[in-house]
Amino acid sequence: MAAALVGVSMVAAGTLAGVGPAAANAPGHPGTPSAPRTVFTEGFENGEGAAVTPLPDYTGAAPQGQTYAADPAWLTSCNGLLVSQQAPASPPAGVNCGGFWAANKQMAAALGTWAGGDAATNHSLTAYTSGNPGAGRTELETVRPIPLSAANRFLAFSVDAAAQNCFTNHPLLAFYLLDGGAARAAFSSPIDPCQNPGQVIGGTSVGTYASNGSVLFSGDSAGIRLVNEQASGNGNDGAIDNVRLLDATPQLDQAFAPARLPVGAPTTLTFTITNTSELAAKNGWSFTAQLPAGLRLDGGSAATSCGSGTATADAANGTVTVHGDLAAGQQDCTATVQLTSITGGTYQVCGSAITDAVGVDLPGCASVTFTAPVFDARSHGVRLTSPLLDIGPLAPSAHSCTPLPGEDDHSVLSAGLGSVGTLGALTTDASGTIGADGSRTAAAHARTAGVNLLGGLITADLVGTSAQARQPLTDNGPGAITLTGATTLTNLRVAGVAVAADAAPNTTIGLPLVGSLVINQQTPIAAGKGITVTALSLTLLTGVHVTIAQSTAALLTTTDPCPAS
Repeated sequence: MAAALVGVSMVAAGTLAGVGPAAANAPGHPGTPSAPRTVFTEGFENGEGAAVTPLPDYTGAAPQGQTYAADPAWLTSCNGLLVSQQAPASPPAGVNCGGFWAANKQMAAALGTWAGGDAATNHSLTAYTSGNPGAGRTELETVRPIPLSAANRFLAFSVDAAAQNCFTNHPLLAFYLLDGGAARAAFSSPIDPCQNPGQVIGGTSVGTYASNGSVLFSGDSAGIRLVNEQASGNGNDGAIDNVRLLDATPQLDQAFAPARLPVGAPTTLTFTITNTSELAAKNGWSFTAQLPAGLRLDGGSAATSCGSGTATADAANGTVTVHGDLAAGQQDCTATVQLTSITGGTYQVCGSAITDAVGVDLPGCASVTFTAPVFDARSHGVRLTSPLLDIGPLAPSAHSCTPLPGEDDHSVLSAGLGSVGTLGALTTDASGTIGADGSRTAAAHARTAGVNLLGGLITADLVGTSAQARQPLTDNGPGAITLTGATTLTNLRVAGVAVAADAAPNTTIGLPLVGSLVINQQTPIAAGKGITVTALSLTLLTGVHVTIAQSTAALLTTTDPCPAS
């Protein structure tokens, strides 16, 4: 017998036969097998008492009222009897048990003790083979189909089994699942109750044994057939109780690692397929996961440890398809795929995203958060602040404090600054864009025409600025931010003196008895994540401060404070 077929207390024995839904195992415990669900169980107790009942005369409990058949060889020669310890001291007439009648009762009692029931009243189906039954003959078969509550489930079996006289030939119990007229094996080696018993009670070897295989069943009803592969009647003395049809469908779980990371950085989505605790083989399960829009699959990264299975990622459709097997004794296996996002946000995948699921229970939800740089793009044509009067900012544009792309632009025809001067047309724009490669750019522009300040002390046909912060994506996420800033000066004159169009950044001109003027003022902001460029920054001794054609561009992190306007 295969090592996987061990005699251990696996499922609490019951005495009520019936049908129940194939409930899904709870997700959330990847790698930890859950017990299989019992779809049907027969304990041979319905209406039974001290009398001995031949198997064909027994009817199981409601609602199904299952009945059973067997090959003639397993209904004669001390076979096919429902027996308990309370049975009469002598066997029924014609059963041909000879001097072995008491042993049949002993096996029923030992199975009752093993299952935690009443040894005196427990019934089991006994077979003491006073003749040679022949190999491969049916010892028990359900007559009525057993309804199933779902399709595409893995079904397996377990049984409480007992044996005596293990010094000679052993019973060899092979379970088959009946799919209409076809019998499908759910084992690779038959169950041998003499090997690895859970306990030996009064010389009787007993245990609970699960088939080491399963059947992926697509129908809506099934039957059970138990075949004894032992041909000899020399030995081959055993009994069975608590025959169970089990839903042993593996549980699918999914998780992201890491679950929080910058946009563009890779995360791994792991699907874990966890066997049920009997660890029977599960061959041929499959599923497809549809990922939400905004996630980008690495089409070549899909891989699996699931036997000879396959994992494929369709980057165009955002799907991952996995086919695989679980070998007998295998606890779990995994399939993985790498993905990222360039748009940022939190993405959730749930069981509803699993399509074409065959032979797996649906997972719970898993989520991943991609943190995106925050755009800060702002500009204005003029702003005046003073102890007594504030003006502007005028024609302000802003696309700020958001990771989403967008743009803003404004203009005014002219602006009066009181005693400070006048301005002509002001135009501004600000934007945040995401490139096809995932790069992010914050940009701002400001243009102010017709500058006339302090009675002609400062004049210009046009002044303008541009500011830009750009961050590319690398294989590991956002790269270094590149900052650029520039000022445009057309016919700028200060006290009648022309100023070079390519004035160096932060060129300062003193205005005696008036104040000072900074031209092409460039100031890093947000710890080097951005830059502010101002064409003209005028500070008067009276406390008046005027900024003309100012642009700001930065790419901030989510922990940076939202900038003031």
